[in-house]
Amino acid sequence: MTIKKYLSLVAGAALATISITSCVQKDEWDTPPIKCENKFPSPTMSLADFKAQAPATGYLLITTDQIIDGYVVSSDESGNFYKTISFQDKPENPTAGMQIEVDRASNYADFPVGAHIRINAKGLRLGLDRGTVKLGSVDPTYNIGRIPASLLSRYISGVCNGNGLEVVSLKPVELPNLTAAKSDQYINTLVKVPNAQFSISDIYPMNKTYIDYVGGAGVDTDRTLEDASGNTVTLRNSGFFNEGSTLLPTGNGDITFVVSRYNTTWQMLIRNTKDVNFKGTRVDATPPKGGTSITYSGSFLENFESYPTSPSNLEVFPKYVNDPLLGNRYWQLKTFSGNKYIQLGANSGTGPYVTYFAVPVDFTAANTLKFDVNVGFWNGNALKVYYTTNYTPLGDITQATKTDITSAFTIPQTPTTNYGVLASAGTYNIPASVTGNGFILFEYAGNGSGVTTTIQLDNIQVQ
Repeated sequence: MTIKKYLSLVAGAALATISITSCVQKDEWDTPPIKCENKFPSPTMSLADFKAQAPATGYLLITTDQIIDGYVVSSDESGNFYKTISFQDKPENPTAGMQIEVDRASNYADFPVGAHIRINAKGLRLGLDRGTVKLGSVDPTYNIGRIPASLLSRYISGVCNGNGLEVVSLKPVELPNLTAAKSDQYINTLVKVPNAQFSISDIYPMNKTYIDYVGGAGVDTDRTLEDASGNTVTLRNSGFFNEGSTLLPTGNGDITFVVSRYNTTWQMLIRNTKDVNFKGTRVDATPPKGGTSITYSGSFLENFESYPTSPSNLEVFPKYVNDPLLGNRYWQLKTFSGNKYIQLGANSGTGPYVTYFAVPVDFTAANTLKFDVNVGFWNGNALKVYYTTNYTPLGDITQATKTDITSAFTIPQTPTTNYGVLASAGTYNIPASVTGNGFILFEYAGNGSGVTTTIQLDNIQVQ
């Protein structure tokens, strides 16, 4: 056979093959469905019943085939979960959730959010570990150890639906507020809370990021969530969170998280920043009071004697604005030896407190500012005085441009025990360049764990 004839035959065979192939329907050549074989048989008990076996102290070694089902609610893809998998018994309206300890990272690759998993707990320990029921390996150091990566497939496997791993959409349990999430029944389940936001102290005066960095390295960081009712809870973020440098959103909205607890402290965990939907207008859980009868004047004396001492009115001054920016403490009307004044302190408090008492002034007509001041149990400077010409009454005081005039006054630094007496703080000459309507701002800044000095103000006078 000549070379030419051989090549002709080869080419003809190739064309015939192409012709035959082109006549076959495409779907006949698609990859056939994967035959899915579940590693473990059907569950032998509910997750709730399995979890109920956990002793109050110590641990229980599972010595028989106890098989449970669950749906993964956590994800370590963004680094906010570390060598743990949280799962619940149903995709929606779960009745129980648990956590399994694994000595392996990147678990999301095999068990993504929504993955249907099955666990045979024989040979594992079940116990209450630092406030949370967990499942893990036998360990010489810890009651509940991490299951070695090489042994993980012995205990946990995905559940197949006939064509690969079954992954479902999860519906978070919708709760009315943050306090409702602080319940044992929701630990290691996915929940959603509306009207939430980050605490003002996390976004003002500096807008913080999800985690702090020390020497360029991320560290485990707590941020505070609050809701419209003033309830708060800790949002815990890992130092390995790869979205940790993202600025906290300043608005209000809903947040989805996995409920967690460390001993007695509730710590909520997000999978990534998509769980935080704070695009709405921020809600002030401690709104300003008063401000309903604002009058700008260049000459007045406020000695507080006209205000009633009924409990419902101690924080309400219609001609002024009483606004707690940080914390929940307002300036309050007090009486001593027949004299009325306003007072604020951080004693017995738990957080930072910054509260403003805003006094309207016609700066064009005003020349001087005076007031009386007294301190009690002084342990640090807590009072500052400012003027501003662009504060909107009852509005966002963080947007006001404040000029600090504290140094023009003498603020006592004694006594360190008990109280002194009200006395003049001096006189401030208002610059002729300051004109128009504005406010004198008396700022109290203290902290329940730091400066707790009590401040008393009286006889605020503009002439």
